[in-house]
Amino acid sequence: MKRRNFISAATMATAGLATANVSGKTSKNKDFKLKNNINHSVCQWCFNSYPLEEFLAILNDLGIKAIDLIGPKDFDLLKKYDIHCSMCNGAEISLTEGWNDPQYHGQLIKNYMEIIPKVADAGYTNLICFSGNRRGMNDYVGLQNCVDGLSQILPLAEQHGVIIHMELFNQQNHPDYMCDSSLWGVELCKRLGSDNFKLLYDIYHMQIQEGDIIKTIQTYHPYFGHYHTAGVPGRNEIDETQELNYPAILKAILATGFQGYVAQEFIATWDDKIAALKDAFLRCDV
Repeated sequence: MKRRNFISAATMATAGLATANVSGKTSKNKDFKLKNNINHSVCQWCFNSYPLEEFLAILNDLGIKAIDLIGPKDFDLLKKYDIHCSMCNGAEISLTEGWNDPQYHGQLIKNYMEIIPKVADAGYTNLICFSGNRRGMNDYVGLQNCVDGLSQILPLAEQHGVIIHMELFNQQNHPDYMCDSSLWGVELCKRLGSDNFKLLYDIYHMQIQEGDIIKTIQTYHPYFGHYHTAGVPGRNEIDETQELNYPAILKAILATGFQGYVAQEFIATWDDKIAALKDAFLRCDV
């Protein structure tokens, strides 16, 4: 081949590769195959270095059909890429201002009454909520306050088939957050007595806060409607650099008959963040 022809061909090949990388459709994904016994998802905020539309295109190329923590303003974009919102947000005030404090009930009730129908109309099921911080409040008082407030939105959630999920956090990352115990969260579920209220069991947070992850899942799985992952310590990749055995945990989740979503919520440290995400999906694809 003449040198000029070789350079021309090489330039065209490089340009084609660049285009493929921008779209997220690289040849590396051809061998990325999932069994999909687990419904896989990913939290968008962990990969927000990618514009949302670009990230959705990448998920499409990977065959991942769900994403977490998206609000109504982006539902149309998800529809464009046929990506399901496995955990919706947008009704909460903040992580620290939640259902345990009656001063926020008025605003929260208004927000959730507006968002619940939007979630249902979009064909989604899960909507997140938070307990809020203690600020010196007794846990039993906060528990009853949550019951009083959430009871006012659950009839609408039941009517629309939407499940409200309260997320469990640890005290290291979220000091003073009230819903920091599986037992506290389970008691809240019991008092509300609705299939439309469950816990978002964050494996990372609960490993730090209380440990005994597999036993907790086996015991309390009827109250867990959604799971989040991340490596401990550091909230990074779920590979051998951290202490949790995610394949064993996912097998325990699968053994309970769980049919919801498991969403990756780690902060990637690898240079190739999508390669880190693919690795996490494969480790959880039991």
